Amino acid sequence: MILYPAIDLKDGQAVRLLRGDMEKSTVFNDDPAAQAMAFVEAGCEWLHLVDLNGAFAGEPVNAAAVEAILERCKVPAQLGGGIRDMATIERWLHKGLQRVILGTVAVENPDLVREAAKAFPGHVAVGIDARNGRVATKGWAEETDVMVTDLAKSFEDAGVAAIIYTDINRDGAMQGPNVEATADLARAVSIPVIASGGVSSLDDLIALRDCGAQLDGAISGRALYDGALDLTEALAVLRA
Repeated sequence: MILYPAIDLKDGQAVRLLRGDMEKSTVFNDDPAAQAMAFVEAGCEWLHLVDLNGAFAGEPVNAAAVEAILERCKVPAQLGGGIRDMATIERWLHKGLQRVILGTVAVENPDLVREAAKAFPGHVAVGIDARNGRVATKGWAEETDVMVTDLAKSFEDAGVAAIIYTDINRDGAMQGPNVEATADLARAVSIPVIASGGVSSLDDLIALRDCGAQLDGAISGRALYDGALDLTEALAVLRA
């Protein structure tokens, strides 16, 4: 199981939100590329990047910060937030991004997900963010009537590389991930599932690893910044 350190970008800085609220952000580093390098030097295999402003704007906003990270860091990175058309997908992949994460468009324009996954095999993931089992879009600002499992299953034959599942109520709250819901989703689909939201300790990672379903990875942010989770130690445990 891969551990993905998260770098959430807001106004060019690395921040963390509390339960997806843009008004409740904490700045952890005003140099996101330096933060990314610190994660790389600690041994991470991947980086998870989110353009928070872009998620609300519907187009990339923190492109300069993302490009600086891609230029400095030689581990693969995945990015979500504001990626809602083929031109943006192509541009990011050509700039060296390993994987784009499509969230809002997975609900509003699922044909784009299929087109992109076919055009760029292995480089397109679906981000499913949910409150109480229902999918939220546009930077978590809008809730839909779409159920998580239904959306995930609709992409079974699309060739997407992964599903990043975030429980919004757990995100940034340091209360542990929703292990049961994540495991249920992983058992319901054949697409690799990456857990996100609330991963705040070594015990959380072990619980996800040993949940009885095959998870591809887990994303952690605030716990790494706060020191509640030591990245080097966590990587060693997961590799063992």
